[in-house]
Parts: sequence; structure tokens; C-alpha cells
Amino acid sequence: MSADGQVRSHWFDDEAGPVVRPYAMTRGRTSSPGQHRLDLIAVVVTEPHADDPEADSTLSPEHVDIVELCRDTPQSVAELAAEIDLPIGVVRVLVGDLVDRDFVHVNRPVPPAELPDESILRDVINGLRAL
Repeated sequence: MSADGQVRSHWFDDEAGPVVRPYAMTRGRTSSPGQHRLDLIAVVVTEPHADDPEADSTLSPEHVDIVELCRDTPQSVAELAAEIDLPIGVVRVLVGDLVDRDFVHVNRPVPPAELPDESILRDVINGLRAL
């Protein structure tokens, strides 16, 4: 018991803040539909019509944080996880929820197999120089 008469738990300190297990934020889910598209470098962008996510009572504070973080500057999934201090798996599920509800969209990087070959680009540059 503390000096002010309140019972305090000794397993965490005052600066730890609220302790919520990651699975509680995702309601026990470990994946979401379309999560296979969420690479660490996939960029999350808030939809222009997503005006006030706080007005939607079904969104968690973490959902709202993601929408707000991506409003001005698109963020990668890895950046979001670092910014809101949550595991990547949790962020993927939360972003998947937001994509399903049309609050954000995800721009995925171009797979390496679809990128043009460097030798083709050199040939194009050399051809342009020859003109």
C-alpha cells in the first residue's frame, strides 16, 4: 500500500502506462483478409474521404492513430509499428481492418521480377544519348 492509502501493483512502474496484450487489440486475430499483401515496406495511405475516424465507435484508439498518422504522410507498415510501438503482426491486422472498412489503402512495392532489367535501361539511355 502506498503513502496515499492506495494499493499499487509492484509488477510494473508508473511510467509503463496501461498494459494491454497485443491479442486484445486484435480480438485474438492473428491475420486479416488481405494481410498477405502487407509487406513491411508496403505504404499505408489514408483515404481522402476518411474525415473523422474518432466518430466511428467501432474503431480502437490504435485504428484511429494509424489513420491519423497516414493522413499527411504515407507510412510504411514498419514505420507505423515503430511509431505506435506495437508488434508488426498487430499492425498488419489493424491495417487490414482499416483497408476492409475503406479508411486506408495500401500501395505495395513493385516485385523485383517486374522491375526492368538494368541492361535494358542502359540501352535506352545510350540510345537517347546517340540521338
